[in-house]
Amino acid sequence: MKHLGVLMGAILLAVPVYATAADQRGTGDLGIVVERAAGRVQVIDSSLRTKLASVPELGDLSHASAVFSRDARYAYVFGRDGGLSKVDLLTGNLENRVVQAGNSIGGAISQDGRLVAVSNYEPGGVRVFDAGTLEPLADIPTGSKVVGLVDAPDQRFVFSLYDLGEIWLVDMSDPAVPEITKYPNVGQNPYDALITPDGRYYVAGLFGEDGLALLDLWHPEKGVRRILDGYGRGEDPLPVYKMPHLEGVAIAGKNAFLPAVGRHEILVVDMDKDWQEIGRIPVHGQPVFAVSRPDGRQIWVNFAYPHNDTVQVIDAASLEVVHSIKPGPGVLHLEFTPRGEQVWVSVRDADRVDVYDTRSFTLLGSLPADKPSGIFMTARAHRIGY
Repeated sequence: MKHLGVLMGAILLAVPVYATAADQRGTGDLGIVVERAAGRVQVIDSSLRTKLASVPELGDLSHASAVFSRDARYAYVFGRDGGLSKVDLLTGNLENRVVQAGNSIGGAISQDGRLVAVSNYEPGGVRVFDAGTLEPLADIPTGSKVVGLVDAPDQRFVFSLYDLGEIWLVDMSDPAVPEITKYPNVGQNPYDALITPDGRYYVAGLFGEDGLALLDLWHPEKGVRRILDGYGRGEDPLPVYKMPHLEGVAIAGKNAFLPAVGRHEILVVDMDKDWQEIGRIPVHGQPVFAVSRPDGRQIWVNFAYPHNDTVQVIDAASLEVVHSIKPGPGVLHLEFTPRGEQVWVSVRDADRVDVYDTRSFTLLGSLPADKPSGIFMTARAHRIGY
C-alpha cells in the first residue's frame, strides 16, 4: 500500500494542473477592435470572424493603440486621455485601469513582458508600469512631447522628443535606475518612428525637415545619422492632409516601403544599400499606413482624406499596384491575421470592420462596430516593436 500511495502521488503530480476545463482555449487567434467614439474595445475571434465581448469605460480612445502581454492573454490599451487599461481577453473584463497623464500617444511592452511604458504629450516624458499590477515603477521626464516609443532588444525602450529634436535610448534592466543615452540634434520635430522587425534599426520621421533620422541599435555608439534627405516631400511639396504612420512599416526582404509625406507615392528603400531609395510607386492618394502581409509578398496601403475610402495592394516583387478595393468612407487601419490569409479593415464611417481574403481579395465578411479605428491581433505579443 505504501508503494501504491507513492505511485498515485507521482501520477497526480504528472497531471497538468491547467488541463482540467473543457472550455479553456488559447488566445492566438484573438484580438481587439477599438471603438473610439464609444470608449470601448471589442474582443474578436479571427478564426470565427466574430465578436466575443465588449469592454467599455476605457476613456478617450482617439488615436488609441495597444500591446499584448507575452502570454497574449491581456491587452494594454493606451488612451488619449492618459488612461492605461489592462483588458483580459479570455474573460472580456477590464482587469485594471490607471490614468497616468493628461494626454498620451501610445506605448510599448518590454522584451521580458514585465514593464509597460507610456509616452506622453502632457506633461511629456515616459512613465513605466508593472505589467502585472500597473503600479508605477519609473518616471522619465523629458521636457518634451514624446513620440515613436518602441521596445528594443536587451530590455530597452527607444523614443523621440518632438519639441527638442532628440532620440533617447533607455536601458530598463533595473527599472529603479534607468540608464539613459541621449542623442541630441537629430532633426526638427520627429513625429513618429519605427523599429525594424529584427530590432536593429530605429528610424524617426521628421516633421520639420525633409529626411529621416536613423539609429543603429547594434552600434549605438556611432550615434544618429540622416538618411533619405528629400524623403517624401521632394522639390514640389504638396499640402499634407494627414501625417503617415511609420510604426508597423512594411518590410519585404531587404526592402522597406515607406509612405511618402504629402505625396501620392510609396518609397522603396534598400536597407542593404545603406537605406538608399531605389524606387517610387504611384498610388491612389496620400498614404497613411503601408503594411506588409506577414510573408512580405504584399503591401496593403490606405490613404488620407479625401481618398480614405480606398485600399490598394502592391506586389513586393514587381513593385506595382496589383489590386484596389473601396471598402467605404474612413478606412483607418489594416491588420493581418497571424499568417496573413486575412486582412481586417476598419471602415469608420460605415461602422463596420471588413475581412478580406488576401489571396483572392474577396470579402469574407463584416462585423458591425461603432466608429472602429485600430485593430490589434495578439500575434503582436511576439513581435519586436509591436
